[in-house]
Amino acid sequence: MERDRLWLADFDPAVRQICGQPFWLTGRDGSTVRRHVPDFFFQLADGSYLVVDVKPARLLDEPMVAEVLAWTGRLCAGKGWGYEVWSGADPILLRNIRFLGAGRRPGVVDGDVLVKVAESVRPGMTIEGVEKAAEVDQRDARSAVLRLLWTGAWATDLSRPLTGQSVIGRATTSSDGSSR
Repeated sequence: MERDRLWLADFDPAVRQICGQPFWLTGRDGSTVRRHVPDFFFQLADGSYLVVDVKPARLLDEPMVAEVLAWTGRLCAGKGWGYEVWSGADPILLRNIRFLGAGRRPGVVDGDVLVKVAESVRPGMTIEGVEKAAEVDQRDARSAVLRLLWTGAWATDLSRPLTGQSVIGRATTSSDGSSR
């Protein structure tokens, strides 16, 4: 589960830095002394911070777990940090993002191929259509498509299984300056 949350964070343009198991929290919570290590600490593009605990949903109602998470949330709020308890995401979204991860490393795709593929996209095209239109080796074109989707230059519906028939388009920019 932690790996899945990390994939989502790495894909999210709002997340600028990621730190795993960033610190120990120790302190009093009423008459109880608590100790806890959150799973992640993210610095966001807007300069804010987010502490993330990853817990299976089946554990969230256990009193000791719920108390530690509530205490952690209060500590984070006191520091002005966001706090999230993450228990999973849609399996199709996660599978798609893991697949797109093949395009996360710059330099894996030849620059000329990337330009040819990027220039070949037209509204309503599918991944396979772009690969054919680019007039480059299909494997190279597929790598370029994955790179353009990973970086947010292009977008597609990641809530549906990603296939060669997935329609892609240029990403739109949101109010926070991120694209997807």
